[in-house]
Amino acid sequence: MNIRVELEKREDSLHPKAAKSANSSRQREEKKSPVRTEFQRDRDRIIHAKSFRRLEYKTQVFIAPQGDHFRTRLTHTLEVSQIARTIAKALNLNEDLTEAIALGHDLGHTPFGHTGEKVIDELLDEGFRHYKQSLRVVDKLEYDGKGLNLTTEVRDGIVKHSKGLGPIIPEDNKYLPLTLEGHVVRISDIIAYVNHDIDDAIRAKLIMDKDIPASTKKLLGRTFAKRIDTIVLDVIDRSLHRDLETITMSDEIYEEITKLRGFLYDRVYWVKESARERKKIETILLTIFSHIKKEPAAFINPFPENDPVERRIIDFIAGMTDRYSLNLFKHITLPIYYPQHNGMKRHKI
Repeated sequence: MNIRVELEKREDSLHPKAAKSANSSRQREEKKSPVRTEFQRDRDRIIHAKSFRRLEYKTQVFIAPQGDHFRTRLTHTLEVSQIARTIAKALNLNEDLTEAIALGHDLGHTPFGHTGEKVIDELLDEGFRHYKQSLRVVDKLEYDGKGLNLTTEVRDGIVKHSKGLGPIIPEDNKYLPLTLEGHVVRISDIIAYVNHDIDDAIRAKLIMDKDIPASTKKLLGRTFAKRIDTIVLDVIDRSLHRDLETITMSDEIYEEITKLRGFLYDRVYWVKESARERKKIETILLTIFSHIKKEPAAFINPFPENDPVERRIIDFIAGMTDRYSLNLFKHITLPIYYPQHNGMKRHKI
């Protein structure tokens, strides 16, 4: 018995608007697995990717936090995945596709969070956006330049997850993913971060519980868990009410999440580091960029072959973890040597 075929048949019981793995396609054709659907294979490829492992040591909001309980890009990704899978299962959508998109959506994030992204953005003529870099990672950088060869549905969901300060649910469909599963991840991303970033900001003593808008506590709930539960249930209810025409939420919940996001930008994201600390990050990344540019062959990969050296240097820097960046900066700027009986040996990172 071909287990994959049986799994594909089970997908026939999903909502009519759910994505079906049997209909998916890849950039390069491959022999199908006997035991996993195409979306399951994508999920597994992302989990085993080097860029996924590096998320553990990349900043979510707080850079090098003094505490073990602050979120990283990896824990954020897992929280998004959990929320998205809950919604997808409740709506009878394709949970495997949803999980794959969620796990891959932030692979292109730079070290030092959005501050690092701003620095790198200024180094590229065409600019730098983490969601585009996430797609570049899975298409061109993983597996020594071969890429992960993911399905069209997963690639689309990854590149269309980001919102910034734009609308959570844009009116123009061209900004929305092609699949409802992609819609679910887009919404789950903001559900996760507006809640866990408040939790971390309180832990960092940047804000206090009393600073959370009164309307948020009244409408969404007073605790982290209650707020997530309220929003998730609203998304499920309103999406079902519209027969999954789109993944949506009630107007009052939408307005409150938008308000909460604005609160985070004003009270957390734009003030979490002093101008002095932001300057330090800029110095670190620009120093690394200049150093590598002098001798690129010693650091960067020879792929993608047709891309200029500067673009490949950016790929290398964007892929760094916070701690690797700091260690490389020290290696570049500090004369660190180990004493030995017969001389001095240069320290290598």
